[in-house]
Amino acid sequence: MKVIPVPQTLEERTFDALVQALADAGAGRVLFDARRVRWVDPYGMVGLLAAGEVAAQGGDRPALQLPDSSEVLSYLSRMAFLDHADGIFELHGGGRRGRSGGASDVLLEITPIRSYDDIHVVVDRVNAHAITILTQQLQYPHREAFQFGAVLSEVCQNILEHAQAAGWVAAQTYSRTPRIERRVVKIGVVDLGIGFKGSLAASLAARHGERWSDVVALEAAFIHGLTRFHDPGRGQGLKQIRKQVGRWGGKVSIRSGTARIADVPEWDDVPPLQERLPFFPGAQIDIVLPARIGEEAADRSAVTRGRTPGRAV
Repeated sequence: MKVIPVPQTLEERTFDALVQALADAGAGRVLFDARRVRWVDPYGMVGLLAAGEVAAQGGDRPALQLPDSSEVLSYLSRMAFLDHADGIFELHGGGRRGRSGGASDVLLEITPIRSYDDIHVVVDRVNAHAITILTQQLQYPHREAFQFGAVLSEVCQNILEHAQAAGWVAAQTYSRTPRIERRVVKIGVVDLGIGFKGSLAASLAARHGERWSDVVALEAAFIHGLTRFHDPGRGQGLKQIRKQVGRWGGKVSIRSGTARIADVPEWDDVPPLQERLPFFPGAQIDIVLPARIGEEAADRSAVTRGRTPGRAV
């Protein structure tokens, strides 16, 4: 059995290391060693579930050594990670792993998205709580907080329309993160579908010829709002998410296949476009909504965000 070390901080920035380690492991049964994990966000959790699904495609059920940290383990339990992981991995360690009860600051525990009905359930469950958090903890105006449900709905809808496969979504509030020293909401959405290149190939591949690639497909969807659908108005979801999150001074990034594209705020330094990443199927979306720091600062952030991610199609 080959061992795949899970990064101590499991998030968007470290996900590529996990994917590379999985690719390097090759065929055969693997063990994901998460004993040293000390911090994980929604993207990291749903990404680990997806990595387990990919590892299982070879026919051997992967194993997962759970974190030694009781705090991290408790958090994974509250986020329903252990419930979903139990159906993918052979779990080891962690002592008692029952769901913790009582009050929780979880905004949305890990939830599978298999149909449009699932999206409605997610939005209905989250909306009231999210509006309270955005207005009281992150200082968003009510008119903007009400738009959170629309963003969440669009990002989940992307799973069904582009991926043609099921996926997972999760969201959580944090008082701070390793990248930003103020309260944030983080949303992670992952699927194992055909990816943006596969989704848009029928309508765009011939136009680009040999240039057709994961990065060109991401630019088409993220920047230009193009889609595999021919109906007027379809395909604007990701473009609108990018604009809305930008107005909020937040960050949105999408990884698909071997590329990642991001709209980067002033508080982050991730590259706006990355190519030649280790291949991973489907699409993985990371959204970060930070607390407002005053209208003047928000305006400065919007100006800073003027750089366009990627190249024009």
